[in-house]
Order: sequence, then C-alpha cells, then structure tokens
Amino acid sequence: MKLPNVSFSRSVKFFAIGFMCAGSFTVSAQQAASAASEPDLADSVRQLREQIQELRSAVSEVKSEAAEYRAENQELRKELESIRTNASAAQNPPTENYSATAPSSTSNVPAEQRVSSDEESTQVTQSELRTLYQTKVESASKYRVRLSGLVLLNLFHNRGAVDNLDVPTYSSPFGAYGLTPTFGATMRQSEIGLEVFGPELAGAKTRGQIEMDFGGGFPGGALDGINTGIFRLRTANMRMDWDNTSLIVGQDSLFISPNSPTSFASLLVPSFGYSGNLWAWTPQLRLEHKFNFADDQNVSVQAAILDNVTGETSYGSHRLPQAGEASGLPAYAARTAWTKQINGKPLTLGTSGYYSRQNWGSGWIADGWAAVGDWRIPLSSRFELSGEAYRGRAVGGLGGGIGQSVLISATPTNFAPDFLPLNSAGGWSQLKFLASSRLEFNGAFGIDNPFAHDLRAVPSPAGVYPSVLAVNRSAMANFIYRPRSDLLFSGEYRHLRTSELLHYYSADQVNVMMGVLF
Repeated sequence: MKLPNVSFSRSVKFFAIGFMCAGSFTVSAQQAASAASEPDLADSVRQLREQIQELRSAVSEVKSEAAEYRAENQELRKELESIRTNASAAQNPPTENYSATAPSSTSNVPAEQRVSSDEESTQVTQSELRTLYQTKVESASKYRVRLSGLVLLNLFHNRGAVDNLDVPTYSSPFGAYGLTPTFGATMRQSEIGLEVFGPELAGAKTRGQIEMDFGGGFPGGALDGINTGIFRLRTANMRMDWDNTSLIVGQDSLFISPNSPTSFASLLVPSFGYSGNLWAWTPQLRLEHKFNFADDQNVSVQAAILDNVTGETSYGSHRLPQAGEASGLPAYAARTAWTKQINGKPLTLGTSGYYSRQNWGSGWIADGWAAVGDWRIPLSSRFELSGEAYRGRAVGGLGGGIGQSVLISATPTNFAPDFLPLNSAGGWSQLKFLASSRLEFNGAFGIDNPFAHDLRAVPSPAGVYPSVLAVNRSAMANFIYRPRSDLLFSGEYRHLRTSELLHYYSADQVNVMMGVLF
C-alpha cells in the first residue's frame, strides 16, 4: 500500500527560515527608519511588505500540504482498519476495539511516528491474512467450505445389563453377557462436519452440509476393535434459502420431532430415543415457509416426502426393501409451529402429522401414522421447559413403540399367524436451568408405551427384539460446563427401566465427558 509522500522535516525547516527572515527584515526596517530619509523609508517598507507577502504564501502552501497529509493519513487508517476488521471476522476471534489503541487526536502525534505506526499495522494485517490463508479449508471449487466437529471422550460405568454398553437405550437381560457392573471408555461419539456455501440461484442462497460420526459398528475380527469405530453417515443435505422459504433435499433429521433432551452422553442415538423421543436420519425432500407477523411472532409450515423406513434390521452391503419401501410409496409428513420471542428467547409450540403405508408380505398391509406435539417454553431468563408427546401406530422406524412397528404370532402350530400393527404412545420433557453463560443443569424424563391390549391380542408375539418390550422409561440429570466456547466438561446420571410382558429390568449409568469443538 502506497504511503503519502510528504517531507515534514523540510516543511519545518522552511518555517524556521521564514521566521528568521522576518526577524531580519524587522531589524533592517528599524535601521532604515533611523538613518534614511522618508522616501527611502517608504521604499524599504514596501519591499518589506512584499517579502512578508511571499512568506505568507509559503506558509499557506505548507499548511495546504499538511492538510493533504492529514486527509491521506486518515484515509489510510480507515483502509487498515477495514482490512483488520475483515481478517478478524474471518477468524472469528473476540471483537477487538481498534479505535481504543489509536491516538485520540492525531494532531498531537508527530507525523513520522504516525506513518511508522501505520506501517507496523499494515505488516501485522498482512501477517494475519497470511495465517488465515494457511489455515482455511480449501476445496476443489471456488466456493467457501467450513470444517466443524467435536472430539468427545466418554467414560462410563454401568450397573445392570443394557442393550448397548456405551450408549444404552433400554435395559435388557441379554446385555454384556449378564455381567455387571461394567466400566469403559469410548471416542466413537466424536463427530465431523463439512459445510459448503454455494452460489446464489434464482434469488436463493445455496449451501450443503454433511455430518458423520464413528458409530457404524466395529471391524469384524479385529483385536480390541471396540476402540476403532467405523465411519458412519448421519446427515447430508442441500438447501436453497430464500427470505422466508427453504427447500431441503437430502438425508436429514426428523423435522416433526425437532427437540431432544440436552446430553453429550447420547449422540449416536438422540437422547431418549426409544423412550418417547421420535427420531430418524432419513432421506427426504422438504419445503418450508415462514409467515412473519407483528410483535416478534411467526408461523412456520413444513411439508415433506420421506424414505418410508419401518425399523427393520439391515445386514451386509446389499440393500433390501423394508416394508414401507415395498409399498411403492414414500412416507408423508407435515408440521406447523407458532413462535414468539419472549425476553429475547423463542417460545415455540408445534404440531405434526406422519403417514406411512407398509407392505409386510403375505397380504399384510399396515397404515402407520403418528400425531406429534412439541414445545419449547422459556419460563424465565434461567429456566426453560421443552419436550414432545406422540400417539401413533406402526412407527417403529421413527423409534416409536420402542422401535417395534408390528407384532406377528410365533406359535409353531398356528399356520395362519396373526399380524397386528402396534399402537403406542409416549413422550418426554426436560427442565433446563442456566446457572450462568458457561454452566447449565438439565433434568428429563421419558416414556414409550406400546399398548398392552395389542400385546395381549397376539398369542406368543414376536418382534425385532428377542422378547417383546412393553414399556421403556428413561430418566437423566446432567450438568454441562463450558469454560470456553470450544471446550466442554459434562457429567450425567441416567436410569433405565424396561418392562416385558411378565418381567422388568433396570440399569443405571454414570457418564463423564470431555469434549473439544472445532
């Protein structure tokens, strides 16, 4: 960047010479007045006035140069401040008040010192820009890419048998070979995400994202393979966002169930999955629109077609149709929600509907459906109540009915086994307490309850589990401490109680977590 070319020292010398000349002219005038005649005196005064006029012109030129220098210096400072602001915004550090370090009055600081300070600022800014260039994520296209993720360590201690040692969803008599208590650690709940910001198309901003974790199982036959979780796709979608309308295409979370209990102990499966919290990461095509009203209120409407999943187990690398996909139809879902800002926090009440046509073979057709209500209510500046409740049938693909969609009779002598879509109801609720901007406490309870009438209507019912599950309850309490925005510590206690037709089992887990976000 070019700096103003002004010789301040030469200007100072010019002032000094001018004042010396003025002094000598004054002395000469006094001598002339005492020794010369009146005509000579008048001539001397005239010459003195001309010299003074020339001196004033020179002074005026110097002042003009000084004014130009100040203007150019101010413009240079604005450019430097703009470059530094852009570099700081790109790196997203805490906001720095540049004006606090700048002189309050540039007229009281020597010009050479100001120019030197500006040169140093330019060098610092260039260094920051070089660092930013070295640390940015580079893509094959010209569009900006952002990398994010979470490195998370979980230390857990279980009492009682569970279905999954590190991220349990229900209590089971078949877990952990019947051994209890157990202790372990895992890193497989760590996550990696990429987001790309594309061009503007038809007035819409485009972007895409992909999110992955390491919960895809373990390599077969590997020694200590439990510590080498397989990479797994969670969500991957593309968006077109207008002012109040969005089009989303890809694999995304279940939008009719937008809330989940706050927990870093259960990320492979959203917290309270199969305990009243409906969830699925499923391919979908979704359209959203928001109607804005006065008083910080809006109503949002969402509608989508989804991959028609029914909760069946997959094996190997070949994909076979699930019962929903075998119907030849997608699943359909819609949600509407009202939101109002209260003390800067959103109060949201939503209601949703879901429909799934299913073909289970042998002429067994089921119409799965769910009606869902969700809420997020700020009770005060520190307390918030959130949750969800549902009533449905054959919604095991969304985690309803504890993951069970239908019941089939397993009686060996029954050559025409009974078939029944399973009705269920459930929900969860959480109370959050924000002790400070860095510390929060959460307590939650959830339940999923297949209807007992259906369980008794089918003789020797069989489902996706070794035994049909009748009720699943979960309760948890945790704290989350964030000493910095990119660092977290958390501790959680969770209690599980799961019932079969004639028995129930319970288990407890204590989980201690440390995570670094990037």
